[in-house]
Amino acid sequence: MFGEKKNNTGFTLIEVILALGLTSLLLGLLSTSVFIVTEDWNRNSLALDESLDEAMTVLQVDRALHGAFPHSFTNEETLSRQIFFTGEKEYLAWVSTMSPQRSSGLTGWQLYSIPDEGVYLRLVPAYSDNPSSRFEGSTPTLLFPNYDIEFSYLYEELEETKVWTQEWEAQELLSLPLAVYVRLTPYDNVAAPTEILARIRNNEHRSIRPNDLEQLDL
Repeated sequence: MFGEKKNNTGFTLIEVILALGLTSLLLGLLSTSVFIVTEDWNRNSLALDESLDEAMTVLQVDRALHGAFPHSFTNEETLSRQIFFTGEKEYLAWVSTMSPQRSSGLTGWQLYSIPDEGVYLRLVPAYSDNPSSRFEGSTPTLLFPNYDIEFSYLYEELEETKVWTQEWEAQELLSLPLAVYVRLTPYDNVAAPTEILARIRNNEHRSIRPNDLEQLDL
């Protein structure tokens, strides 16, 4: 019995060092993978948030255009009743029944683009006067960074044909267009342009008679 050798069941120092080294390597690979996944998740989440914010903003503009209202005011010089709606190729100002803050009353909207910056928005309350002066005193908000914006306006000629134009001045025409087409184009041209086609149902004032569109040079 005294001559029997006992079996050594422990680990040698080299085995322990190798085990620790392999464990550290696996933990390092695991932490790197977790870091990459986390970065991808954060990047995708940020992109998704930006896409959702942009989609909500486009929806608000679309609703505001659908709610365009033939807001009338008195011209202080001529004392005649006029309608507020000024549309150009890269500029549009109108009065809408829709407000982003869901406040009561009418709201004046102004959209325009500045090269190398993007599309800006101004919002002012619409009272019984011409809101143009309040736009000048309001603070603009960069609504769509790194985007260009273009507008087109639909009207109907006497022969009942629909025509698009890039200018609309309601103070002269005494009515709003039948529809507004908006095209938002990113500077990088990587993403597809965003388009809005808003039909204006309430395009004529109840008491102010529209001018003859065919006689105007649109």
